[in-house]
Amino acid sequence: MNKDILICGVGGQGTVLASKIIAASASIAGYQIHSAETIGMAQRGGSVTSHVRIGDSVYSPLIPRGRADLLLAFEPAEAVRNLGYLQKGATAIVNTAAIRPVTESLAETGYDGSKMVRYLADKCTCIFVDADRVCAPFGSSRFFNIVILGIAAGSNRLGISEDILLEQIEKRVPAKYTGINKEAFNVGLEFGREEALTGQIM
Repeated sequence: MNKDILICGVGGQGTVLASKIIAASASIAGYQIHSAETIGMAQRGGSVTSHVRIGDSVYSPLIPRGRADLLLAFEPAEAVRNLGYLQKGATAIVNTAAIRPVTESLAETGYDGSKMVRYLADKCTCIFVDADRVCAPFGSSRFFNIVILGIAAGSNRLGISEDILLEQIEKRVPAKYTGINKEAFNVGLEFGREEALTGQIM
């Protein structure tokens, strides 16, 4: 398997953990891995981008523009910002729940992510997910980083065994949160499987 996965969001959303789980799982599955993170003011809600490259033909940790097979976007504006990395026919899994940047709170531009979602729908194949709604049973959208892994796996777009992903989730999250993270992953799996069968937006 050769696959380039770009993960993007803002600081505090758990994008780096998601990328590490994918990379470690792919390595355990026997694939060669290259990965890198670009973090800008992560603790203040700045952009965070992770590149995960899987396969023997990979020689650089950074995905060239126009080469990504899958985009996992934790915020709609960040999805638009990184859309140029996707190759034609690739898929973006996008959280539609916007995170208002500091500039929005100062200028009141009315940003709610809806324009970004419409733009993305016109430009690529997308699975749209409202993280606030999906994560409501868990009491926090912080679990979306695990939900989106389940969606990617369940929709057959990740190419990594669900069991291996679960093992890495158990290994990499604090023990007291293991149970709820496994629940979040399974919710994502079901949504991903439903999308694979019906093509419906979540």
